[in-house]
Formats: sequence, C-alpha cells, structure tokens
Amino acid sequence: MNRRTERQTLVVNGQTHQIEVEADTPLLYVLRNDLQLNGPKFGCGLGECGACTVLVDGVAARSCVIPVKGVAGHEVTTLEGLGTLDRLAPIQRAFIEQQGAQCGYCLNGMIMTLQALLNRNPHPTEQQIRNELKFNLCRCGTHVEIMASALQAAQARS
Repeated sequence: MNRRTERQTLVVNGQTHQIEVEADTPLLYVLRNDLQLNGPKFGCGLGECGACTVLVDGVAARSCVIPVKGVAGHEVTTLEGLGTLDRLAPIQRAFIEQQGAQCGYCLNGMIMTLQALLNRNPHPTEQQIRNELKFNLCRCGTHVEIMASALQAAQARS
C-alpha cells in the first residue's frame, strides 16, 4: 500500500515549519526526527506514561498519540520552547534548584504537565499538583524533589 505524504504547516515554539509527511504521523516523530527537538521522549507510544508531553495552545497533550494533522492551526510548545539557557522558565529553574531529575526520562513530561497546570492555575495546592502528575510515570523515585520543584515554581509566580 502506498502512503501519501502531504505538506503540513506546524507552529512549534513560535516558529513556523513546513514539512512533508504522512498526515497521520505522530507529532512526536516529527518533533524529534524532523525538527530535532529532543525534549519530548518516546516512552510507551500509547499516551500513558507522559514522557512525550507537549503543550498545544497551552494545554498538556501526549504527542505520541496526536497525528501531525491534529495540531494544524495550533501552537505547539516543547520543553525547548519554555525558556533559554540565559533565561529559564520558572519551572525549569525550580527543577534545577530542587534537583528534580534523576535519570531525566520523565522530566519532560513532569515539567510540561506542571507548566500546563500553572498556565490555568498559577497557585495550585500540593494536592492539585499531585492530582495533575498522577498520570506521569517516574521510576527513579525523585517524587519528593519533583514536588519541591513544582511548589517552588508555583511560589515564583506569586
């Protein structure tokens, strides 16, 4: 069976990209393979673990299960789009200062999910943070540091 590619226009981290790809290609593949953005990770490929989380119009979304055509006309933000080395986003700074990473595989999903929460609720409670992160898998055991990072980022927005 011949698969047909189509020209897709994506807005990622504020930049417009024209790519030629099959419309049902997962967004994650395009971000990593075509745009060389390595923040989102391939974890489960089923939208279950959170490693591939990006923001679509400011809302957390699992990029491994979203087809490229599903983000046409929407702003996609990856971890790389939150801040720069010279000017980190508060959530990035908090994860560094609180040592919220161990192996780093879940880090993208944790940060992007928390950023989405902070976008809608700048001052979440600890329980709201826990509820938000309950579907992001981390096997390293840095949950205490991740919570400290989230709480610091929320306080920084005060």
